[in-house]
Amino acid sequence: MEMQYRRLGTAGIKVSTLSYGSWLTFGTRQAVEQSIECMSAAYEAGVNFFDNAEVYAAGKSEEVMGEALRQLDWPRHSYMVSSKFFWGIHRDNPNAHFTLNRKYLLEAIEASLERLGLEYVDLIFCHRADPDTPIEETVWAMSDIIDRGQALYWGTSEWSAAEIRAAWDIAERHSLRKPVVEQPEYNLFHRERVEQEYARLYEDIGLGLTIWSPLASGLLTGKYRDGIPEGSRGEQVEWLREKLTDPGANAKVAEFMAIADDIGCTPAQLAIAWAASNPNVSTVLLGASRVEQVQENLAAMEVLAELTAERKERIEAVFG
Repeated sequence: MEMQYRRLGTAGIKVSTLSYGSWLTFGTRQAVEQSIECMSAAYEAGVNFFDNAEVYAAGKSEEVMGEALRQLDWPRHSYMVSSKFFWGIHRDNPNAHFTLNRKYLLEAIEASLERLGLEYVDLIFCHRADPDTPIEETVWAMSDIIDRGQALYWGTSEWSAAEIRAAWDIAERHSLRKPVVEQPEYNLFHRERVEQEYARLYEDIGLGLTIWSPLASGLLTGKYRDGIPEGSRGEQVEWLREKLTDPGANAKVAEFMAIADDIGCTPAQLAIAWAASNPNVSTVLLGASRVEQVQENLAAMEVLAELTAERKERIEAVFG
């Protein structure tokens, strides 16, 4: 099945149903050469959206992606790049980390563009909500970044429905650029926010979603049923370990793997296809450090085409 493209909510821009993210790979486990190979495999399969963030590997992820883009030399109209701001990389300054104040945002976009080697990014996200900065100040800053031509669209990541609606209302009241997209975690173990909390926002404000962690940090692949494998994300990220080794969760994964086996696909492909089957999801972010992983994950498009209502009911019986 060829790549499909979906509108980012009600925005005019279209993103590939599956996209490629750089968290925990670019600039840490992955050098420029590997990144070029993985990005090329994704691009050749129709992926047009590449996600990044200022905080990933303390800016090195953006540098690696920027160098990869320079060497690949794709036409700029053929791909989209994002970055996200909140955590900051200058932890010695109270105005430059864990914040969405105007000073930080206007300086952060400049630095990100320099690391990426781009004149603009297509999407910028407020990586988390900031309770210490008025939402109005953040909305004005994000809108100004777009008006300056440094980004084309903006959105949020892991904001509550109330915070997103407040930002949208402020933008509406002042005729500013509105947030058009949210980037939440979404997978079979983490569903409530996307399926319930945001439910009114899809129709009311046309919210799009670029969801992350469709594999629940690898849990849905089944590789953590016998502990934490060497070199895995569970080994890298301490706060994930308890979640990944939970006996009850892994019992559900075993049933899920049986369903994937019956279909004739990998559990990773089935988990990605399930996430993409939600009509409110604009794109599913994939993370991979090897070309083989990229290709396996992209094959989820074939599974998506075969994900019948009956098969989704079987999955629901396990996780519902």
